[in-house]
Amino acid sequence: MTVAGGRPRRVLLTGWFSFLHGEVTAGDALAAEAVQEALRGAGIAYDTAWSPVFRPGALHLDDADPARYTDLVFACGPVHSRPPPDGGPSPLLALHDRFAGCRRVAVGVSVPDPDDPAVTRFDDVLPRDTAGQDTGAPDLSLRARAPSGLPLIGVVLTGGQHEYGARRRHAEAGDALTAWLGGVGAARLPMDTRLDSRDWRLPATPDELHAVLARLDVVVTTRLHGMVLALRAGIPALAVDPVEGGAKVSAQAAALGWPAVLRCEQVEAAALDRLLAWCLSAAGRERAARHTVRPAGSELLDGLLRRLAQPYG
Repeated sequence: MTVAGGRPRRVLLTGWFSFLHGEVTAGDALAAEAVQEALRGAGIAYDTAWSPVFRPGALHLDDADPARYTDLVFACGPVHSRPPPDGGPSPLLALHDRFAGCRRVAVGVSVPDPDDPAVTRFDDVLPRDTAGQDTGAPDLSLRARAPSGLPLIGVVLTGGQHEYGARRRHAEAGDALTAWLGGVGAARLPMDTRLDSRDWRLPATPDELHAVLARLDVVVTTRLHGMVLALRAGIPALAVDPVEGGAKVSAQAAALGWPAVLRCEQVEAAALDRLLAWCLSAAGRERAARHTVRPAGSELLDGLLRRLAQPYG
């Protein structure tokens, strides 16, 4: 597809997600995906510029040659010329200056001030909402493809347990797990088994924690109760014992006959990948479901009652 003069048409897709210190939201990313799909469907060549902080290996604005593009599209977010908190130049005005030779279109944006030069310097603005208007257009993120059904992983880590002294490897285990989790194709939910009636971010009761656990696909944890309460909810747990040589997490996994456990010395990506795949399998889910049945008896409680039944003295 060409424009006047026989020049091949090529669009540079930008947004707040393109700026070095710009915020990247899920809505921004989905809006960009919707625009990309529309451009592909229309047979229009395009590139997308991403923040080097968010996507180091992608095309960045500083590397995008304005002479290569006939059009610039700015998608999603508010259009304004306010400078950033560090006092530098307005990112949008700088974008206009650098790509002044391109036709510039804003789409799916909010317009808080129609007279702002960041707005008026666009050749065309297709807003989702504008100041003074009661309604607008549906957000572009609604046009993006449907979610792919990624697994949801609850992550329950501990940095305490100083009673284990020199055997503690909690920091190393946590660092290894979080580095691995960052590359796993899943949604991740930080959690805690600690209860707090004053902090809305934490469960106030065990039932509140159970309600979240029961909706997960798997729990990754270095806590004994992260593992036990996940299994109680019928959810597979990938447990790592953060104490060198093994301690209560390993002992509890053995008591429950739960196989998806590693000692901190065994933590490596291949082993974690293997156990996660098993936890997400039908076999892993079936094995976890066995623990939703309340045990018929308890060795510990039976022992307690026997002790209490003994006479004093």
